[in-house]
Amino acid sequence: MRCSIIIPVLNEAATIADCLEELQAFRQAGHELIIVDGGSVDNTPKLARSRVDRVVTAAAGRARQMNAGAQAAGGEVLVFLHADTFLPATAMRDIAQALDATHKVWGCFAVRLSGRQPVFRLIERMMNTRSCLTGIVTGDQAMFMRREVFDAVGGFDDILLMEDIAMSKKLRVCSRPACLRTRVITSSRRWEQHGILRTVLLMWSLRLRYWLGVSPHVLVQSYYREPS
Repeated sequence: MRCSIIIPVLNEAATIADCLEELQAFRQAGHELIIVDGGSVDNTPKLARSRVDRVVTAAAGRARQMNAGAQAAGGEVLVFLHADTFLPATAMRDIAQALDATHKVWGCFAVRLSGRQPVFRLIERMMNTRSCLTGIVTGDQAMFMRREVFDAVGGFDDILLMEDIAMSKKLRVCSRPACLRTRVITSSRRWEQHGILRTVLLMWSLRLRYWLGVSPHVLVQSYYREPS
């Protein structure tokens, strides 16, 4: 089972080399690595080019970038990875086993936040439990799915925020997610910079407003607003 790992990026020159070095073993095993640049003004595409199978350019926005990467991908399974999230060495094997052993057609990893504070362990537990109970997966959990299912549901909705939530809702019609116990490590930078409690409350507020029908084009303004 060949996987295509698709990473949307924008101005990630400071970290992209380290991110891609962690993924070279997957390339050597025959999997595909695709960077989708959203118009970086730094050296991100140049630094990535020798470390990936393909560099794709798309309009900025995770949904648009991930859709562009999927269109260029040749793998049977698509793995959507944030640039600040690191896959375990067994990731592709774990995906193949989960999809082969069940009737499920998509899934996610358990998440571990990079921060050392004890409160992050609680946040992780809540995130992982939520995904398994509700079937709602977020992008920092390295969502994966069979290519034909991605095509069948029409890819990610072209929205500026909550594209992962919207995709989860579409994929749940096909099957429940395969919730892997294997953990990805994702950056806790946003929590640490903006405040842990403040960030948790912001995320809950955004998701509640989304469920109540507020447009992602409105919600994105709250998400990216600098704290006062």
